[in-house]
Amino acid sequence: MANLKEIRTRISSVISTRQITSAMKMVSAAKLRKAQNAVLAIRPYSQKLNEILSNVCDKDVDFQDNPYAQARETNKILMVLISSNRGLCGAFNSNVVRKTLSLLQTTYQKQFSEKNIDFILAGKKSFDMLKNKNFNILETPHQLLDHLQYENIAPLAEKLMNFFVEKKYDKILVIYNQFRNAAFQILTVEQFLPISPKEIAKKTSKFRNNYIIEPDKDYIVKVLIPKALKIQLHKAFLDSVASEHGARMTAMHKATDNAGDILRELRLNYNKARQAAITKEILEIVGGSEALSK
Repeated sequence: MANLKEIRTRISSVISTRQITSAMKMVSAAKLRKAQNAVLAIRPYSQKLNEILSNVCDKDVDFQDNPYAQARETNKILMVLISSNRGLCGAFNSNVVRKTLSLLQTTYQKQFSEKNIDFILAGKKSFDMLKNKNFNILETPHQLLDHLQYENIAPLAEKLMNFFVEKKYDKILVIYNQFRNAAFQILTVEQFLPISPKEIAKKTSKFRNNYIIEPDKDYIVKVLIPKALKIQLHKAFLDSVASEHGARMTAMHKATDNAGDILRELRLNYNKARQAAITKEILEIVGGSEALSK
């Protein structure tokens, strides 16, 4: 059994750790509320935009000429990973990287073996985990995670759209954690481009409105699709950041509880060691007294 000084040192260390994790939990809870409000605010707008797009995407609209809907043979792929700039959030970042590596080994094994997959890594943690794997990383827009305004993310969406229109890539995927609640995030692989009218229809309700459209449906679709894509990417970033704070709050809550359990065990061991030391001293005193009496 460890001596009393060692146990006291460990108790002091665990108390300090518990204070830190408890403070981080409260900070993450405050940030989560703000991030959650941002996600909940953009979802109705995104859903209504997709609903309008779904309603006008019928047989009268020709998607063959739309540059964002041209399905091509998948030779060149761009993957956009959204993780976090900071750690201590459980498996939040590793799940994104693990899912990406799984896709490279299964669905897109041929393209990966031919080195036809490029990456954009938004988040220092995913970059740290992938920088030594000889992946072709185009850019690392880590600053977007700290500045989530639409005006900052829209240029990245425009760049992705230009990549696709210029046929630099045949498919663009966004991999991120979709926010559900503080304790639950859904790892999502979303096809950013090319768009599919059928996939858009799945995201919207079955109720269809009979819109009066001017000047014509084809023009409206051409205007709505870039707008919808920018909103889609913006929502993915908001979802990821809210998921990050939720994952960190949950991780720090568990760490605080674990520190409390360790602290109780250490205090129990300390009391046992102290009692044993006192008993030993009493026995020594009694033994010495008996020796003197003889």
